[in-house]
Amino acid sequence: MTVVLPFIAFLVGLLFAALPLLFFIRQQKEELNRWQKQAVEWAKTEEQAKRIPALEQAAESWREKASQLMAEQAANKRGEEEREKAYRQQIEQLKATEEALSQKFDSLAAKTLEKAHGQFLEQAQMRFSKSEREGEAKLELLLQPVKDSLKRYEESVKQAEQLRQTEYGSLTALVTTMREGQEAVKNEASKLVNALRTAPKARGCWGEQQLRNVLESCGLSEYVDFETEVSINTEKGRLRPDAIIRIPNGSILVVDSKVSLNAYQDAYDAVDEDQRKLYLQSHSKAIKNHIDGLSQKNYWDQFKEAPDYVIMFIPGEHFLSAALEQDHNLWEYAFQKRVLLATPTNLIAIARTVAAVWRQEDIAHNARKIGELGKELYERITKVDTHMRALGNSLENSVKNYNRFVGSFESRVLVTARKFRELNIETKEQDIKELPTLEIMPRVDDKD
Repeated sequence: MTVVLPFIAFLVGLLFAALPLLFFIRQQKEELNRWQKQAVEWAKTEEQAKRIPALEQAAESWREKASQLMAEQAANKRGEEEREKAYRQQIEQLKATEEALSQKFDSLAAKTLEKAHGQFLEQAQMRFSKSEREGEAKLELLLQPVKDSLKRYEESVKQAEQLRQTEYGSLTALVTTMREGQEAVKNEASKLVNALRTAPKARGCWGEQQLRNVLESCGLSEYVDFETEVSINTEKGRLRPDAIIRIPNGSILVVDSKVSLNAYQDAYDAVDEDQRKLYLQSHSKAIKNHIDGLSQKNYWDQFKEAPDYVIMFIPGEHFLSAALEQDHNLWEYAFQKRVLLATPTNLIAIARTVAAVWRQEDIAHNARKIGELGKELYERITKVDTHMRALGNSLENSVKNYNRFVGSFESRVLVTARKFRELNIETKEQDIKELPTLEIMPRVDDKD
């Protein structure tokens, strides 16, 4: 770099020195062109001078001047050519020198650049290595919480996986148990369906149990508020209603739950819609036949406390709704036969009403007992008042007698006893104090 900069300065100076020379050569060329044009004009003038004698001498003079000028111009031209040739040689030398210097400069610059590049790479490598080490340390420091979190997360995942495997085993066992339970429930349900379909007594027991569950859920107690399987003998034979609900006023409600549901079960299992409709019609007809049978038993004649109707309990809303879909007048028909159709919803309303009436009856019974206890308590308080008045009178007489005793004791006994002190008789006891009289009398209110 120290060699290149002076050389570049030398080239710049040489160029600035050559500029005036180039400018002078340009001026001389322009002057030569101007004289050539003027010589042409003088030639034209010479031709005119031939025609004009007066101008011959002037033309001669101008020719001489032109010859001189042309000679000078030729001399100048030769000098200019020599100078131009010398300048060209110098320029070629400068170009050769510039090319050599450029090659040397390129080589030197390449070496310098290569050296600088190597130093830069070395320094950059050192800095990068240092930065990398510092970055790794900082990154390690920053990632340490993440590593700890990942470690804890990995431990949590392991624990969760262990717990999942344990829970999965428990869940598998539970699912197996549930499947076995479902199979058992399915088998029991199948047995129940078969029993309800083929065993009328089992169907009756199921209906009675449903009836008992409804009554007990409403707060009624068996053998207290209702009874089941009550049998009575009549002229037509033995009658056994499924339940009798007692009402506080002494009345009873007769409930029957022996309705047949075989046709409904057949309709439920049917695949064909027409066949299903036929089964539902049979179900509606079975309920209607049971209504006729209940109406003919005349429970209201056998139980004098019963109203002139009997409750027919159907253990499911869907059983009654399916029958009503086939026979819309079934409800009115039952009412005309003195039979009230009751599903669990209706019977719950009836049972809760009965339970509420029983609660009101209990409240009224307790109120009557409270009145009787109040009357008895009042009579006893009256007797105590009589005794208290007698005791007050006795206390008053006692106080009067006490005060009379104190007065007599003070005036007759203590006066004589105090005279012993006046006679200077020594006694170890203290002075005899006066006895107080009682002035507080017992308070007795004469108001009743």
